[in-house]
Amino acid sequence: MPEPETLTPRSAAELAAVTTLTEQSGDAAELGARLRALREEAGLSLRELARRLDISASAVSQIERGVMRPSVNRLIAIVGELGASITDVFAGGTSSYAERSSFGSYSLLRRGEIAAVTLESGVVYRRLSGSRTSGIDHFESTFPPMTSASAGDSASFATHAGVESGVVISGELTVEVHGDTVTLRPGDSITYSSETPHRVSNRSSQPCVANWVIARAPQSDPSNPLFSEARASHG
Repeated sequence: MPEPETLTPRSAAELAAVTTLTEQSGDAAELGARLRALREEAGLSLRELARRLDISASAVSQIERGVMRPSVNRLIAIVGELGASITDVFAGGTSSYAERSSFGSYSLLRRGEIAAVTLESGVVYRRLSGSRTSGIDHFESTFPPMTSASAGDSASFATHAGVESGVVISGELTVEVHGDTVTLRPGDSITYSSETPHRVSNRSSQPCVANWVIARAPQSDPSNPLFSEARASHG
């Protein structure tokens, strides 16, 4: 099995930034336990999930035991196979910690009320939605310097159901999609079909923070031009 993709830091300062972000991690064992619970709820054996992901059963076991952290792309693939969402892997479940209006017209999530999830290479995901919204994931990502969302070799790209849209808050993010490479800086945003092979990375010397929305429900809409492009790219 190939080693996880991590772009080598070019200076001690960059290495320190990666280390700092990694130390801010949530408990890997808790993340693994939530993924195991989701797998059991889906009625899948460890070996069957491994087969669907095209990885070893040992790798799935290590993730579930907290021995190994999944990459961003691997996490999305896992929850996709389990019929779950990224929201489901955060501590606190769907809305246990969210404040609600007296009429239930909104939910409010305060910073720190739900622990962030730290993935491979120190990439940190923080849930932004106060309550679970069917078909939509809303979260913040922090990529340390010189890291990528990809698991495995440098040619690894992600594909999954839905449309995703992201905006960079600070730092610089590189997005590769449909043969193009785009560099995003603060205030820049991008939207694309998640069904089109794509890869997100931080190739700069500073951490990058971005906010993302992944909407899975629109995938059945044949009039959506993003999905038309995605289908064409696979044809």
